[in-house]
Amino acid sequence: MKYDVIIVGSGIAGLTAACELIDVKKKVLLVDQEPASSIGGQAFWSFGGLFLIDTPEQRRLGIKDSKELAWQDWLGTAGFDRLEDEDYWGFQWAKAYVDFAAGEKYNWLKSKGIKFFPVVGWAERGGSLAGGHGNSVPRFHIVWGTGPGVVEPFAEKVLEAAKSGLIDYKHRHRVDELVTEGGSIVGVSGKVLEECSSERGKESNRNEIGDFEYRADAVVIASGGIGANLELVKKNWPSRLGNPPEFMVQGVPSYVDGRLLEISERNGARIVNRDRMWHYTEGLRNWNPIWNNHGIRILPGPSSMWFDAEGNRFGAPNFPGFDTLSTLEAILKTGYDYSWFILTEKILEKEFALSGSEQNPDITNKSIKDILKRVLPGPPAPVKAFKENGVDFVVSNSLKELVDGMNNLVGNELLDFMKIKEQVLARDREIDNKFTKDAQIMAIRSARNYVGDKLIRVAPPHKLLDPKNGPLIAVRLNILTRKTLGGLQTNLNGQVLNSYGEPVNGLFAAGEVSGFGGGGVHGYRSLEGTFLGGCLFSGRQVGKYLSN
Repeated sequence: MKYDVIIVGSGIAGLTAACELIDVKKKVLLVDQEPASSIGGQAFWSFGGLFLIDTPEQRRLGIKDSKELAWQDWLGTAGFDRLEDEDYWGFQWAKAYVDFAAGEKYNWLKSKGIKFFPVVGWAERGGSLAGGHGNSVPRFHIVWGTGPGVVEPFAEKVLEAAKSGLIDYKHRHRVDELVTEGGSIVGVSGKVLEECSSERGKESNRNEIGDFEYRADAVVIASGGIGANLELVKKNWPSRLGNPPEFMVQGVPSYVDGRLLEISERNGARIVNRDRMWHYTEGLRNWNPIWNNHGIRILPGPSSMWFDAEGNRFGAPNFPGFDTLSTLEAILKTGYDYSWFILTEKILEKEFALSGSEQNPDITNKSIKDILKRVLPGPPAPVKAFKENGVDFVVSNSLKELVDGMNNLVGNELLDFMKIKEQVLARDREIDNKFTKDAQIMAIRSARNYVGDKLIRVAPPHKLLDPKNGPLIAVRLNILTRKTLGGLQTNLNGQVLNSYGEPVNGLFAAGEVSGFGGGGVHGYRSLEGTFLGGCLFSGRQVGKYLSN
């Protein structure tokens, strides 16, 4: 059977492209190696944050945003420096994406039934100059329903179309080759895998029970990045960030292995910006894992003190939630692959959120009753569970016992109690006045000028060693793998390009496998909310082009 379009990957980029093609009644085949339970891919596990500009939610909170300000932030963050070559199309995609985020994106999402949590989050705050890295204003719009709330309208449309025969959806079909004829991509071939009842996120079997080959006028690769392929992550690790960590926790399931990148490259596709990646510095080992080596990221407020493995406090801009890659570089240049937060129970209660739909059941389940429980004393239930069960937490009423516990946890004596105490005392003395020279205290007070942070995100400045704010808590932070910022280079239609900058006939890409557009829409760094949004936008762009 021949199709108009074959889409490889049923993540949110592939689903978005499929929905555009369903609308114009194109003959579409959607294939994915995972069980049907995995539809939606990584988007399902996400916190559901989306980068949007000048929205009603922002305006209600007194946030003055604009496309010009967002573009200033994007350029200062991306640091595009390969504009004549690898960054050429990523830059074009970035301009188009910022236009989309300031324009029709909001109403387009609303037309799908997607709603937003009323408080806009402030991710990647920067901590540098106005033209440097980071969001000048809060732009992180959390979808009501988190990741599953984003996936639902697209997955439902695809599944309904499959049921009525408008699209063929074949899960447990692993693509191993692109079929070529006369220099064009004309289809896909691979192995049919044995049915598997694995729960979403759990590793599925690779038992082969048959072969397949399907043909189409166009093939869209929407297969994701390399975050679970630690060998490939380390191979591509940029020297500017220091040596790759010896130990990392895994922010994505095992199937996020980059196979289709290599398969596409064998067939003439060009991969660019391999050395650009986005890994988090605040990873916890999940005490209740879903996939192998499962890591969860803390989404921190700005108040925890951050120390390296030898007990040296990080300086600006390496504060919690300010500059992910700058802090990653600072950590790895110490020669160790972990760092520490020291905080109080008051900070934990208000400032610790955990990334992932399953770690935010109140928002994921759209329960206003459960949301209101967040204002009660004590941390949210998922955070409390990590505090009580997580191997990376130390809790004590005494700083001396806390430091001893930190050393015991990692099995060394790198942390000196008096050195830690002097730094904490110095920080606490800065709380006595409403003015200070401590850049982190300044940042905390500035954050609380934003009503959203003051209400639910940033604890009032207080002394860590005052017993009424305790107990004291230390958290070992691991490097957590997550996103691939480079990928298949594509033009604005999503056509995959070869090493000469020419389209590979018949081959398209969307989502993380294409660096979220162009082979690297983010440049070196992300403003957050732009991964999920980049998948939606690139999938939509490809789908619209192939709808003609």
